[in-house]
Amino acid sequence: MTTLNASALSDIAANGQVAVPQYPLDERKIGIVHFGVGGFHRAHQAMYLDRLMGVGRDRDWALCGVGLLPGDSRMRDALTGQDGLYTLVTKAPDGSREARVIGSIARYLFAPDDPEAVLAQMTDPAVRIVSLTVTEGGYNYNPSTGDFQFETPAVAADLRARFDAEGAAAVARAGTDNAGSNVAFTAGHPRTMFGFVVEALRRRREQGTAPFTVMSCDNVRGNGDLAKRMILAYARRRDEKGLHGDAPIADWIDAEVAFPNCMVDRITPVTAPEDIEMVRTDYGIEDAWPVVSEDFVQWVLEDEFPAGRPAYEEVGVQMVEDVEPYELMKLRLLNCSHQAIAYFGLLLGQTYADEAAVDEHLAPFTRTLYMDREGTPTVPEVPGMDLAAYKDELMARFANTSVKDTLARLAAESSDRIPTWLVPVIRENLEAGRDVSASAAIVASWARYAEGVGENGEEWPVVDRLRDRVMAAAAKHDEDLLAFLRDQELFGDLVEHEAFTAPYRHALEVLRADGTRALLRELVDAA
Repeated sequence: MTTLNASALSDIAANGQVAVPQYPLDERKIGIVHFGVGGFHRAHQAMYLDRLMGVGRDRDWALCGVGLLPGDSRMRDALTGQDGLYTLVTKAPDGSREARVIGSIARYLFAPDDPEAVLAQMTDPAVRIVSLTVTEGGYNYNPSTGDFQFETPAVAADLRARFDAEGAAAVARAGTDNAGSNVAFTAGHPRTMFGFVVEALRRRREQGTAPFTVMSCDNVRGNGDLAKRMILAYARRRDEKGLHGDAPIADWIDAEVAFPNCMVDRITPVTAPEDIEMVRTDYGIEDAWPVVSEDFVQWVLEDEFPAGRPAYEEVGVQMVEDVEPYELMKLRLLNCSHQAIAYFGLLLGQTYADEAAVDEHLAPFTRTLYMDREGTPTVPEVPGMDLAAYKDELMARFANTSVKDTLARLAAESSDRIPTWLVPVIRENLEAGRDVSASAAIVASWARYAEGVGENGEEWPVVDRLRDRVMAAAAKHDEDLLAFLRDQELFGDLVEHEAFTAPYRHALEVLRADGTRALLRELVDAA
């Protein structure tokens, strides 16, 4: 058994089963700081950079990962103990696998350990991109109004503090217990991605260093545009509070910082204990946190990088002027279809996406009733793409029995996903006078799932940042079948649209009275 670290690479390579970096790790120079190093980032963006470095390119674009949340300490321990290395195993539908050690992460910082170390890395002139995979909820906005949520506890703490030496000195002069002080802020360090990005940009401007590009890689429409709006909202509030002294920063960020949009795609399940054991048993590698994904991968990226970028196009990234058609295709056909199979599949007693994707009723419901009839009409023409073939490929990817993507993963954090992905499809179809019966059934399946109890009395954990709220709404179904839709933050005014509430009400009634199979059979037979 070989413990994964830099000194073990020659032994791993000699075994002949696992590809290893063919470049000296000490030649890597950090050019990108990335917030949110999870499985997807390591299967996607970090993998592309490893490919580039492997062909002798862009070794000055290595990654420094940053973790903000308490749970990120586990990633710190795993990557630090392995010199930033980890095993990526991709699984094809035919059962074949390919394993390689990824070497593009040169450093990992857990921000609560040393926030100044994070800011020092971000203000290094060699860093020219700050990238993000912080999930849909990480942008801290109200999906109904689009407004930044200033009351979130970590954000609110940031908005009471100055992060610069001048602010710290002012607090020290006032005295920590001076009730009569007119100092309206505390001294401290950022707690949020917004705080680190804005403070690092403020320091770069102060030092005369060009700004970095902010590259969002999350599954939200216009991810770069959204990142810009939310970061600017945060920066402007700090300016208004005088937390940047006499040098406000928001207008400078607006004018000088690039925020390209992109579309990212690779199904990457949560690493399971079985995956760690598979890497140990089949490849002889002791890896604290390997990554397993499907073999398909896609990245479409707007080419807006004033400070420079890696030569992504040399390793398969599509560099385009407008990413929106690709983005809508992916969000409305893949991500929304994942929501279609998630709750229905769990209600049917299924565990994995591959089961749901071949179910006699759920498969045609997803492929025909949702994808063809409701998702596709909201997708513009996509250059170079055959949408029919793309949808067929999606169903084949969902049915990949090697990946073992859990429906529980797809059903997690629904309050960030349904409003972000599916509600815009519903609204667009309603405005066009088109049918929304399949989408209404998907939302009803979420509402039924949020009751927390299955058809046979089985219970499951509802994993959601708004868990208590959505479960409380679902608990009112006996007295009000539309209770779940009355949350304006999640659904806006959908509850007022009879063209939506009628099929939603019917779907929920059947789900609760006759069961999931009965509803799916009814919908598919009617089609």
